[in-house]
Amino acid sequence: MSVLATEEKLPVAGKTAKSTAQAEDGRRLGFMLTLPAQILVLFIALFPLLMQLYISMTDWSPLDGTGWWRAWQSWNTFANYTDLAVDMRFWSALGRTALIMVVCVPAEFLLGLGLAILFMDDFYGKRVFYSIMLIPMMVVPAVAGYMFFMLFQSGGPVNDILSTLSGTPVTVAWLSSPGTALIAVMIADIWQWTPLMFLILLAGLVGVPEDQMRAATLLGASWLQRFRTIVLPKMKTIIIIALAIRVIENFKIFDTLYIMTGGGPGVATETISVYIYKITQQDLIWGYVAAIALVILIVLSVLVSLAISRMNAAKKEATA
Repeated sequence: MSVLATEEKLPVAGKTAKSTAQAEDGRRLGFMLTLPAQILVLFIALFPLLMQLYISMTDWSPLDGTGWWRAWQSWNTFANYTDLAVDMRFWSALGRTALIMVVCVPAEFLLGLGLAILFMDDFYGKRVFYSIMLIPMMVVPAVAGYMFFMLFQSGGPVNDILSTLSGTPVTVAWLSSPGTALIAVMIADIWQWTPLMFLILLAGLVGVPEDQMRAATLLGASWLQRFRTIVLPKMKTIIIIALAIRVIENFKIFDTLYIMTGGGPGVATETISVYIYKITQQDLIWGYVAAIALVILIVLSVLVSLAISRMNAAKKEATA
């Protein structure tokens, strides 16, 4: 009996070894076929990064009359980074960017979540309102900037509406005053990107299991209890993704703001993107610009890494 059993096992072992060898050959073939594309993608990503690192350690500028590959002639090692550490205009621009992010992202999240909850129920004209809700997100940021530039003029519709509501003439110079220009930019950003948050969160709400919600309702749980104990844990990954997208995009805010204020009055609305644009196009200090961009890249990479780690932790909690 033992001999027969051994003879029966031999073909199975042979088949297993053969299938393993075929799988290995398939993986090797797949790697060889995709290798040219992988090398191209690596070159596209790596070459600009290495070039930026190289230029950031020089005082090179297009005004030098030499190509970037000869930037070593004005080598300064880490001088750009030490200048960056004491550049108060840079830190002020970074602070304003952080302020816009801290105000706009939570506002967009709360408004988007509220609208997503409302759209979970059926009501008359839901499809029409759904389409209207998504329109701001589809407007080109430069066009949105021009729209709000006109709205917030001293004789524009915003002041007209405030005059009608208050019964007294309102002539606030929204975009000419340092105290109100940033508020106008924030309102424009919230208007345009709340629909994106709404769309992402609505997709997350739709994915919440209905049977769990019904069971909780039958057990007497209130709406707030169901939302806190079922909806939020299931949506944690979606929420992290939505917040991460808007944090990164807020960090890069440029089009709308530049059309509305140009970073002014003075530097009152100058964010990090506007600051980089100005010293790139006006001052032409490209070595310094490369150093700033590299620092911003590191900061955003850290933020993305934190978001990914939180997202993975949320997935483990949801599957536990």
